[in-house]
Amino acid sequence: MSVTVEERGKPNTQDYRVFFKNSEGKYISPFHDIPIYANEAQNIFHAVVEVPRWTNAKMEIATKDALNPLKQDVKKGNLRYVANVFPHRGYIWNYGAIPQTWEDPNHKDSDTGCCGDNDPIDICDIGNKVCSRGEVIKVKVLGTLALIDEGETDWKVIVINAEDPEAGDFNDIDDVRRIKPGYLEATVDWFKTYKVPDGKPENQFGFNGEFKDRDFAIKTVKSTHEFWKALVSKATSTGELNCMNTSVSNSPFFCSAADADAVVKSAPALGAEDPIPSSVNKWFYYEK
Repeated sequence: MSVTVEERGKPNTQDYRVFFKNSEGKYISPFHDIPIYANEAQNIFHAVVEVPRWTNAKMEIATKDALNPLKQDVKKGNLRYVANVFPHRGYIWNYGAIPQTWEDPNHKDSDTGCCGDNDPIDICDIGNKVCSRGEVIKVKVLGTLALIDEGETDWKVIVINAEDPEAGDFNDIDDVRRIKPGYLEATVDWFKTYKVPDGKPENQFGFNGEFKDRDFAIKTVKSTHEFWKALVSKATSTGELNCMNTSVSNSPFFCSAADADAVVKSAPALGAEDPIPSSVNKWFYYEK
């Protein structure tokens, strides 16, 4: 799917937003309007890159905002940046989400015993390319890690960009162990410790931190797609989530192109970026 982005506001500030347009130049929601499948028969999915590899700004799909642009997470009134916990620098994959999925906070997962985190399902792209913010890529699912984040199930699906030169060599989670030894261990370590510099305890995992295979991961992704269908059709409570969309014609949240234009035009025009705080480059050593 051909998608372009439009930045609004001042980068590195709380009013910065990244809106999405389709190939016709119409504004869309990356949460609701980008199809989950790039090729359903081959289980190739679309993924929205929120955070490019090696960067620190915790950008995310704004699930509670109209049209769900990307924005930077805010905690305690400050923009959120992930810490550099030795030996890692920023995010160690292209990090993002699969559109048209939703981890239902009212559904208790039978495997983890915890409810969903109220977000689209997350992906970690292990491909060689460093993607750009807002880029939409086609991905092969390889496996998944069950992060338990403050009592919620937060699946981390390991994928590879389907257009990566090595994509043909990766078909399951064991291929990652074989071809990129240490990468999965580094992934567990990253998710376990990335909040420790903020004064929080280590994160926990389902399945004792073991990765589940491709089939399990695909089943999990597809189940979150079913939860999304219920969400966007109003068959389940949306809570604070914004389900405004421009393409799901049977959705009660379907809006006109003019309505979508109005949302974007109400955001501040793109301005000069603010400097990133020098503290973002600080390194932390955590003795486990």
